[in-house]
Amino acid sequence: MVHRMPLGLLALGLALVPGISAQKVANLDPATIDNNFVQKQFGNSCTVNAAVPAVSGDLNGDGIEDIVIAARCKDPMMDAAENHYTVLDPYFAFYGFGDPKITTQFSTADPDNRSLALLIIHGAGAEAWHAPEPKAKFLIVNLAYKQVNAKPLIVKKKPVMAIYVIESGEDQMTSAMFFDGKKYKYQPMGSSME
Repeated sequence: MVHRMPLGLLALGLALVPGISAQKVANLDPATIDNNFVQKQFGNSCTVNAAVPAVSGDLNGDGIEDIVIAARCKDPMMDAAENHYTVLDPYFAFYGFGDPKITTQFSTADPDNRSLALLIIHGAGAEAWHAPEPKAKFLIVNLAYKQVNAKPLIVKKKPVMAIYVIESGEDQMTSAMFFDGKKYKYQPMGSSME
């Protein structure tokens, strides 16, 4: 004999189960994220890349909403100490050398990809990423993106929220970045079939 659980009870049970599927991921109103906000957090060398919307989600697993902002930063190292953020290069680190003091000096063949950056703010308290003093800030360099999203990824058999990127270029490589507790790590996922 098959017992059926009432739909209301099933929905309540799923809502109470903690986990990655319950985390909020949403595109944000572009009016919320402007150059004033970005420059207050990351300095005057950064501006919003309005072609790619910001996304939010719990990227560090602390239950507080974080944000990823697509930007252009002319000199990412210049304002790092003053604005209390860490510059990371997960892409070149994956391939063996990710020291941003050196890799930010690399030039790109495609001028459209010059100065692309992802700005990540780990939220703090009830105000989350809006907090005047966020938990942490990261500026990701050398990742040529054309689309950014946040959704779960399985890492070491555990679901974590990751930043998925469709990279610019002919092969439209999809990659993911996830927070390992200290820094963001890059993971190639393969080419798009579009």
